[in-house]
Amino acid sequence: MPTYAEMDNVQLAALKEELEREYGEIKARGLALNMARGKPAKAQLDLSMPLLETVTTMEDCVAADGTDCRNYGVGFGLPEAKEFMACMLDDEPDNVIVFGNASLNIMYDTVARCWMFGTLGSEPWGKLDTVKWICPAPGYDRHFGVTEEFGIEMIPVPMTDEGPDMDEVERIAASDSSVKGIWCVPKYSNPGGTTYSDETVRRLAAMECAADDFRIFWDNAYCVHHLFDDAAEQDQLLDIAAACREAGTENRCFKFASTSKVTFPGAGISALAASPANIAEIKKRVGVQTIGHDKLNQLRHVRFLRDAEGLAAHMAKHAAILRPKFELVNAKLQEGLDEVGGCSWSNPRGGYFVSFDAPQGCAKRVVTLAKEAGVTMTGAGATYPYKQDPNDSNIRIAPTLPAAAGGVGRGYGRIHRLREAGLRGEAAGLDCTPGLRSFGRSRPRAAPFLVRGM
Repeated sequence: MPTYAEMDNVQLAALKEELEREYGEIKARGLALNMARGKPAKAQLDLSMPLLETVTTMEDCVAADGTDCRNYGVGFGLPEAKEFMACMLDDEPDNVIVFGNASLNIMYDTVARCWMFGTLGSEPWGKLDTVKWICPAPGYDRHFGVTEEFGIEMIPVPMTDEGPDMDEVERIAASDSSVKGIWCVPKYSNPGGTTYSDETVRRLAAMECAADDFRIFWDNAYCVHHLFDDAAEQDQLLDIAAACREAGTENRCFKFASTSKVTFPGAGISALAASPANIAEIKKRVGVQTIGHDKLNQLRHVRFLRDAEGLAAHMAKHAAILRPKFELVNAKLQEGLDEVGGCSWSNPRGGYFVSFDAPQGCAKRVVTLAKEAGVTMTGAGATYPYKQDPNDSNIRIAPTLPAAAGGVGRGYGRIHRLREAGLRGEAAGLDCTPGLRSFGRSRPRAAPFLVRGM
């Protein structure tokens, strides 16, 4: 079969007409699918309904130490809640503070505390002329939103199969004292599903930093979100706190985790772990901010999930729901795009996303065409600081929310192929969507990018 580059104008026009017809058929189906955010599906939410039955009487409201959880007090987390969250954070309960429902809140407040008060005696960041931040990209858009909100200059560094490009990270951190931190989603990263290698973790802990108050924001949001039950098929992550202690930089890291996607988004519990010195300072500030978070919800989670073993058993149920969706995405991408060329995507063993890289210059148009066909995707560029993907290439796919029997067939592949044919057709003098003209390797076969049953 000839490539696009080998086709004449008549062949290109015929192909474009065929793809437009197929795209029209997809639009006519009236799809309404949201693949924009990493939301748990209804079946996943249903798994946690028994949690609501664990605290129903006055007697149920009493914690293990006798605390009446209906009242004020215990500002930093019930002992049993700290112990439970410590198993997620891979740390000691004494180094843990339990907060409200979202780790993003904690991260924002942690930046705000450094901004207003500094950290461990350093100059408050808000008093500095310039504050900069290292942002591995593609990355989590809400991280970038936090630093942008504070006017912090974001410096993108590319992600690799082992985490952020550490040569670049080390160079930037060592050369500029205004660089104060780095965002890290170290296990099953958002959106690529990468888990940092041991070497990457150790280099982050030990690297030279021009700023004594440089901080690693270790957002381990997907630490228990495996797609497989077998430990041999799960990614393993070296603990950053242990690596920092070994390197003599124990105050460098803040670790964050939550149950947002374990139980109910917006109704979970979250926690921070840090060095004893950091914890003492944070308690001082938090003690002014709040008298205490929702202790009844802490009780619910501990009684429902119990411990590390109970958590693992619960997450195995999540995996059973999610794994087929991720496998289907990968299978359909392979089926439709393997022979096309110019496209690549992640095939993670956990997390909530698949990171897809289209040919340069295509992402925005693909997302627009998908929206018109009834499939909402994360906005192109969102996975980069300032929403500026320099290649207009990356698209974050969130397979989790749509039900397993949605009946979406070949839609997204047709969308992608329509875009692709338009690019080549324009180069041949046809009236097509402008864009990349270097896609001549592609073959004119239908490519189902969105997946049946998503």
